[in-house]
Amino acid sequence: MSRKLKKGYYVRGQFVAEGSALDLEYKRELKGTDEPTRTDLKRESDEQQELGEELLTLRADLMTRLALPEKLIDAVTEAKRLTNFEAIRRQMQFIGKLMRKLEPEMIEAIRAALVEQHMPSAKETLLLHQAEQWRDRLIADDDAVGQWLNLSPTTDSQQLRSLVRQARKDAKPEKPGLAPRHGRAYRDIFQLVREQLISAQEQPEPTLQAGDGYDGHDA
Repeated sequence: MSRKLKKGYYVRGQFVAEGSALDLEYKRELKGTDEPTRTDLKRESDEQQELGEELLTLRADLMTRLALPEKLIDAVTEAKRLTNFEAIRRQMQFIGKLMRKLEPEMIEAIRAALVEQHMPSAKETLLLHQAEQWRDRLIADDDAVGQWLNLSPTTDSQQLRSLVRQARKDAKPEKPGLAPRHGRAYRDIFQLVREQLISAQEQPEPTLQAGDGYDGHDA
């Protein structure tokens, strides 16, 4: 017995059956309606589901600032407590459902809070700049090693001097006119200095500023 052919048409080589979701979507586009299509709604639903998952990673202070609905806060707290995979999956679906009920302004506020969480703080940025300045000084200035060790006596002096010697050796270009090279020692000095700066910030002592005991001139 021959099969009954479906009614439809082709769009860019793809068959679109009459009455299908794709057919209805094309018809809405032709009418010029602003109503969201099924594809739009599905995409928005998926995005809010993913946003709900990211909400579990948000810091407590940022979560409090958002003033989310109590039901959503409880659902996020419960999701963090669960360990069973299937239970977590069901809980995340519930969180996604609650997310879809939020106003657009609240959705944007959640996105902004997540962006803020992933941005380095002003304190962290300052610390990175200080580590970069000290690294460059230690490599360029013979006196800088002694100054650093006076300010940070817990530093392994032998390790630091060895790294500085290697960084200076690595920086010499293979041929005249080529730019200086930065090897592993260059990165290791930065990491060593950064760790010491972090340790100093945790102590009730002055921060190790790159300009301390330095007259601004390299040797």
